Amino acid sequence: MDKVVASAADAVADARDGASLAVGGFGLSGVPNELIRALYERGVSGLSVVSNNCGAMETGLAVLLSAGRIARVTGSYIGANKEFARQYLGGELEVEMIPQGTLAERLRAGGTGIPAFYTPAGVGTQVAEGGLPWRYDGQGGVAVASPAKEVREFDGVSYVLEHGIRTDFALVRAAKGDRHGNLVFNKSTRNFNPLAAMAGRITIAEVEELVEPGEIDPDAVHLPGIFVQRVVALTPGQAADKSIERRTMSAPPARGTVSS
Repeated sequence: MDKVVASAADAVADARDGASLAVGGFGLSGVPNELIRALYERGVSGLSVVSNNCGAMETGLAVLLSAGRIARVTGSYIGANKEFARQYLGGELEVEMIPQGTLAERLRAGGTGIPAFYTPAGVGTQVAEGGLPWRYDGQGGVAVASPAKEVREFDGVSYVLEHGIRTDFALVRAAKGDRHGNLVFNKSTRNFNPLAAMAGRITIAEVEELVEPGEIDPDAVHLPGIFVQRVVALTPGQAADKSIERRTMSAPPARGTVSS
């Protein structure tokens, strides 16, 4: 039952070229940076990644993306990642963009053994009707477009069929975890990490604080250890290494005024 491995490198030692990965995180929050770095150092390429976004500020998945290691992305947000946009528009990268809620549910469905489900999100758009550019040809044309999806009506409302997602590996980051793989996530890091973890056939969690079994109240567990196969304990320095995407500071009060 002890799922702790010695290092991030050991945890990803069986990852191969062409593997599919579900990766947790939301923006810069809750990104499994150490596991991603270990994949980079391992040199694997041709990866298919499922994640809300593909890294930012040269961190997270941007490390693999910039090195040309990612072949396909399933996500819901490009954001300010200029390299992501460049590779996509240049035909170097295949991208399946889907609604954020649909992405979350597809991961959850895959992890709970549900092969497909119907949702109203995307009905009447190219999400359902097909034609979204998955890959450009590098000259402004579309090389690969999304196919049409099945649409059915229930009680007078149209719904589109979406398939659950399963991946070879899942990489996630938790605030706390025990040796059995039970995990606790901090605030917004809980958005996609539990769902990504559920979708992986082999799920690897890097944890900021490793505790012994029984030290986490069962009611406080956000993801049970049944979904986690490997745990990597971060050093204090690794746990504290967190980037800020946009630092915002208020102007100082004018001289002679008293702030409330």
